[in-house]
Amino acid sequence: MKNLLTLVVCILFTYIGFGQTTKTIETDIFKIVYSEEYRQPLSVEYEVQCPNGTASRKGMNFYGVDSVITSNNADYKNNVWDKGHMAPAAAFNCDTETLRETFSYLNCALQHQGLNRGPWKELEAFERNLAKIHPLVIVMITIHFDDEMGLLPTDARVPTGFTKKILTGSMDSVAFHFPNSNVAGVDWQEFQIY
Repeated sequence: MKNLLTLVVCILFTYIGFGQTTKTIETDIFKIVYSEEYRQPLSVEYEVQCPNGTASRKGMNFYGVDSVITSNNADYKNNVWDKGHMAPAAAFNCDTETLRETFSYLNCALQHQGLNRGPWKELEAFERNLAKIHPLVIVMITIHFDDEMGLLPTDARVPTGFTKKILTGSMDSVAFHFPNSNVAGVDWQEFQIY
């Protein structure tokens, strides 16, 4: 946790956006716009750094950051919501320190287990494969909310969906939109919007 705190370049600013107060946090591995009200990220941007990394995530747990009100273990207990990495651990497993940075609650969203363990995970593998042949792979995620999913009893807001845009230096961008629901078994390419 100390390393994340030292790697947080700064909380750039607090502003009213997305209809609420948000914080923008930038580290060595991601840039996140975070809603303390929702206790969820609103957007995440990262560059795939380690498509061939082998660092082990064994024993790593998610942790909070003192300067930001985030979700916590209670939000994910006894329900269908996974701690869905937005900047995926597998894209940053160059070494233990870099990998550990992805386990911040700043970097996870309440994501249906059928999405997180299915099409979302498969799209993350596609990103890493792109990074094996392209020197630059940038990913931008927008997390969507409306009143449909509502609040958990712990007061964390459940996202309704996720849009992921992937850019490389040599191809046009591609984008995918996923509902935050049980889409296990559906091919990730079915969610491509352009």
